[in-house]
Amino acid sequence: MPYEHRMPYEYRITEGRLGDEPTVTVSAPDGAVRVVLALRGATLLSWQVARGAAGQLTEPTEPTDLTEPTDLTELTDGYRDEAELLSQDGVRAGLLAPFSNRVANGRYHHGGRDHDLLPGRVEDRTVYHGFAREAPFRLVAATMTADSARLLLRSTSIRPGRYAGYPFALDLDVEYTIGRRELGIEIRATNVGETTAPYASGWHPYFTLSRPVDDLILRIPAHTLIRTDASLIPLRGKEALLPLDRCPDMDFRPPRRLGTAVIDACFADLTPGPDGRTETVLSDPESGDALRVWQYGGYMHVFTGDTLARDRRASIALEPVEAPTDAYNRPEHAAALSLEPGRRRGFRFGVTYLPMTH
Repeated sequence: MPYEHRMPYEYRITEGRLGDEPTVTVSAPDGAVRVVLALRGATLLSWQVARGAAGQLTEPTEPTDLTEPTDLTELTDGYRDEAELLSQDGVRAGLLAPFSNRVANGRYHHGGRDHDLLPGRVEDRTVYHGFAREAPFRLVAATMTADSARLLLRSTSIRPGRYAGYPFALDLDVEYTIGRRELGIEIRATNVGETTAPYASGWHPYFTLSRPVDDLILRIPAHTLIRTDASLIPLRGKEALLPLDRCPDMDFRPPRRLGTAVIDACFADLTPGPDGRTETVLSDPESGDALRVWQYGGYMHVFTGDTLARDRRASIALEPVEAPTDAYNRPEHAAALSLEPGRRRGFRFGVTYLPMTH
């Protein structure tokens, strides 16, 4: 069915394409918000918001591509064309499931069996960020009001035999809620198979307030850093847990300028607010703009984009994740990862934009 909404004074949704890849674009009725999603991976391609108290109260023209309107501010650094989306370089705004970050050597043990995510491969056995980011999704529901838009996308592609080393069956629902200043996401996985599946999810967005990121201020309400080896795999057991009181160079509890810091690390023991929501804050001291990346539970992985193929350090990845790197191989996470047949689990996160005039 064509998902096209033209009612006045409500958010609208239109279909489009990025090359041959299908997309949907959501626009606020006054043109002050514009979001573009690719159906491949239910991937956020662009999030643009008007600065100031409100956008211009005019009927927006119907967007047909990713061209940035002059009155909107781009807040993410997503894939710019079909080639980038297909290459998955940097995993820009990828939704991460059924695991986030790396699985050591592409192997894990679950349900009394050894599993190999890269069978037959001897060299370069790096595997990371799951399968959902390249899976086909379809838009199954959309609700538009004057204040927000809610989109539900679904994938049934994770089935036994489809992905090497993962003989489990999951249905994935991704719900986007798009408001004036906020983008909310919930990933829900349902085990439709007959055996318990290992499962965790997350998000890999890149945010941009200024380029490069060096002058931005970062605050992370975390008490612990996950220590890793040279392959970015966490150390064994409690050796992986480093109190940030003992690592001041990586302690962002007091807001700090990023400077030239090179970061690809996971932060644990996040302190939530009274509503249970943890907020990592990125701000630009020059413009006064800020982004609050929020999540309910989990960890915060930070990557300063130093190895990106395009525009290194032009944006920073602030990644809400349910579990740390290589959780599949850590016994202390086995119970939390286990998704039993017929059960469903969700993970909620998102980002709020606070312009200087807020």
